[in-house]
Amino acid sequence: MFATPQATVYAIQPGRGFEQAAAVLGEDFAGFLVRDGWAVYRRFGQAVHQTCLAHLLQRCREMIELAPPGGAAARLPQAVKEILQQALALRARRNQAEISERGLAVARGRLEARLDRALGRRYRSAANERFANHLAREREAIFPFLSCPGLEATNWRAEQALRPAVVAGRVWGGSRTERGAQTPQILVSLLATCGQRNHPVQTALIGLLCSPQPRSLDLSAADLPPPLRQAARRPLRNLTTHVGPARRIVARR
Repeated sequence: MFATPQATVYAIQPGRGFEQAAAVLGEDFAGFLVRDGWAVYRRFGQAVHQTCLAHLLQRCREMIELAPPGGAAARLPQAVKEILQQALALRARRNQAEISERGLAVARGRLEARLDRALGRRYRSAANERFANHLAREREAIFPFLSCPGLEATNWRAEQALRPAVVAGRVWGGSRTERGAQTPQILVSLLATCGQRNHPVQTALIGLLCSPQPRSLDLSAADLPPPLRQAARRPLRNLTTHVGPARRIVARR
């Protein structure tokens, strides 16, 4: 499942690898890609990557809860948790114009240095070693949101858009065959995108059903009332993705 502020695309596919993601994005996708830590996303070499901080913070909390009291196993997740929370607080200061560009750059550099020092240590705990290796692979995708105003730090948009599809898929969905998967993925994508772009879904469906020949759906707002046209014409930016564990559904940030 792929989501931007103005469009949502659901893709019900037989796998969740690079081939399936590239079928929607294109192998040369070069936009902003906000996603979780699934390794497949790193193959989009031309994209600007932002890994989801909510996923990392959740992993930190779980590791801290499982660590023996007073032991060293909680030091890495605790350190990472503090760094990420301070990065989010720094973003809030930037958005509220409470820090200069130079001050932001200095503060970001200090956070990066702290993270690098934490990742440069050796850990006896296997869980800490795995987490450190994961963070090292994701290192360049952790802080871009501090340098790109408007870039989300989490893939919350895709997570929220995914929930109705997961529920529908578990209850019914009709997606166990290739043909059966096409109908719900198209309809749900249409419904979600029309809602985001303030385009009456009835208008879109009637236009498609009454067309004598198959055609692409035009959501350019040409047929909308004037008050809705400006909202529907907003450019597409910042792709947010999510990969879910559902049986047949590949849900992508």
